[in-house]
Amino acid sequence: MKTLIWSLAALLAAGWTGLVALTHQLAGWLLGAMDAGALTQAGGAVGGWSVPAAPAWLAPWVDTAELAALQALAADGVQWLGAVLPSGDALMAWVGPLLWVGWGFGLLTLLAVAGLLHWLVGRFAGPASLQGASA
Repeated sequence: MKTLIWSLAALLAAGWTGLVALTHQLAGWLLGAMDAGALTQAGGAVGGWSVPAAPAWLAPWVDTAELAALQALAADGVQWLGAVLPSGDALMAWVGPLLWVGWGFGLLTLLAVAGLLHWLVGRFAGPASLQGASA
């Protein structure tokens, strides 16, 4: 049973590592493809959209004034981010290490759970029977 626990933990750790490595590569590719003014242009584009009237069935739950305020907040946030981080490379300098710190916390959690299960199986397993011993 202990072998099964650690085999499953190793499989999950490999999958977790692969997922974080893939996310790191994709984020680097996407942020590297972004030119210096892309964030500012995106903020301007988002701010220029008009909020359409909600359909009749959705009107009781959606307030178009709140959507317009949320849109303005998002546009201002993107404009500010474009001024602070002029390129995707500057953002990737933060995203990469944060991804791997998250990977470390996830792996520590996985190892802690596997260690706890290992201890529980050893503690609550029945006594080992001796073969060939007479009582």
